[in-house]
This record gives sequence, structure tokens and C-alpha cells, in this order.
Amino acid sequence: MNAGFDRIGLGRFAGIGDRLARRATIIGVSCGRSLLWLLAALIVGCGVWMLTPSKGNSAEGEPRKSELATVDPAPATTPAASQAAAAELDHLRISSQTWRRGGLGSKALVTFTLRNDNDYAVKDLEIVCAFTRRDGSHLTDRSRVLPEIVSMKSRKTFARISVGVINVNADQAKCSVIAARRA
Repeated sequence: MNAGFDRIGLGRFAGIGDRLARRATIIGVSCGRSLLWLLAALIVGCGVWMLTPSKGNSAEGEPRKSELATVDPAPATTPAASQAAAAELDHLRISSQTWRRGGLGSKALVTFTLRNDNDYAVKDLEIVCAFTRRDGSHLTDRSRVLPEIVSMKSRKTFARISVGVINVNADQAKCSVIAARRA
């Protein structure tokens, strides 16, 4: 490939040019491959970083306090008092329930009918709804206190009660009454 440069004595320089061109091509190909591997590693690293749970905005050494998770120490109760409270809940039950998404799909709106078979009216009903995935694995629990009064030996329907923000993977909900007071 020296194109007839041998006749005038420049063949040696033409051969050097061919070798330099080959080296430049090899270097270009290897640099291109290196950049592709670097880009792939960068994408994988960003994906792993996005999937790891964050610790929030708190400092490393400070324990995080949640205002919703505070629990007051319960006063000492006798076993008879706790059995009476449990007996009250035996006659409260949810007879039918449905749920749907609201708030752009992030909130749960629950509709249920509460039956009160007690001989007295109840108020300040506390319900807890457990949300699960399609395969049945547990996702989250949300609770809500309803300041409504349900008369004795009656039922009341609560329509589209917002119980809070839920996981996007939630597919099923099961609600139950966990506390109530006499009216």
C-alpha cells in the first residue's frame, strides 16, 4: 500500500502511515468499548442507588422520632375491665365493606357497614385496615378514629372514609373495629 512511493524513496514513510492508521483505529475501538462499559456501569449503579431505601433527612447519630408512633403508658387495668372492653367489641362487626383508590390513586377510600348488636350506643369507633398485595403478602396497616355515634341494635353505613395513603401495590383491604366507647 505504499502507492508507488518506493520509486522515489518515500515507501518507508508510507508504511509508517499505515501502521499509525491501524493503531489509531485499534485505540478508537478500544476507547469506544471502554466508554460503553463505563456507561453501562453508571446505569447499573444509578439503578441500585434508586432501589435502596433512604434514611431520610435525619442526621446519622440522632435517633428519629415519629410523632404518630408515640405511645402513652397505659393505666393499670384489672382483668375484669379488659374482659368488659372485649365483650363490647364482640357485638360490633363490619357486615360489608368495599374500598377504592382516591387522590390520584394514593389514598384508600373505604365504604363499610357497621352493625351494633349491643344494648347501648357506641361512639369514637377506631378501625384498622390491613392492605395486602395480589399474592396475599401484607403491605401496610392504616387506622382511623370515627367520631360518629352508632345507635343500639342498629347498623350504619360509612361511605368513602379516607383511611390514609397506601402502597401502589395494594390490591385487597380487610378492615376491622379495634376500639369503641359507650355513647
